[in-house]
Amino acid sequence: MALTLYGIARSRAFRNMWTAGELGIGYEHVKTDFSESGTKNPAFRSVNPNASVPVIDDDGFKLWESLAINLYLAKKHADKGLYPSNLKDEAKVWQWTLWAAANIEGPVGIWGMHTQALPLEKRDAKQAADGLQKLQGPLKVLDDHLAKQQFLVGNSFTIADLNLASVMIRALQMDLKAYPHVHAWLNRCLDRPAALAARKLRDAA
Repeated sequence: MALTLYGIARSRAFRNMWTAGELGIGYEHVKTDFSESGTKNPAFRSVNPNASVPVIDDDGFKLWESLAINLYLAKKHADKGLYPSNLKDEAKVWQWTLWAAANIEGPVGIWGMHTQALPLEKRDAKQAADGLQKLQGPLKVLDDHLAKQQFLVGNSFTIADLNLASVMIRALQMDLKAYPHVHAWLNRCLDRPAALAARKLRDAA
């Protein structure tokens, strides 16, 4: 296949697996974890000098950073409907993707690590609370936006929704009663068939 994806489903490669599913594109999956034989292998630095996953190789074109990969794939396959056809909506897709990375990914990751991912003895309730507190402002912004429309950009699901929802996957276990529009939107996104297929791979890893 022309497209190769390096990573494992429990890494940010999950985001790219979901996107590939939405777009209906196949790929060769090179399972690359964070071990000495994976991202720490010096040979892997020729694929990604940051020694991290995911990375794609699209017929010789190498690209890292999961959200950038998603934007690239969605635009390359714009006929599948995930990428907007006009400049202003395209800019909104970039806006929400960058907003997710800048405002959501860090605190939701900290909250998730200290409530779900780490062994019980390594969890820090204060760090979890700090992460949750930092999310309150962004979640209010998102809830207000989604009170007016079902999706982030226009009237249909786009790569903006996928990028943000994939960043927020750990928030499925969060109490979002104060943000009902976020709660409904997140479930609407993560219950899509391609999302469920990628989640199954993630849960099995």
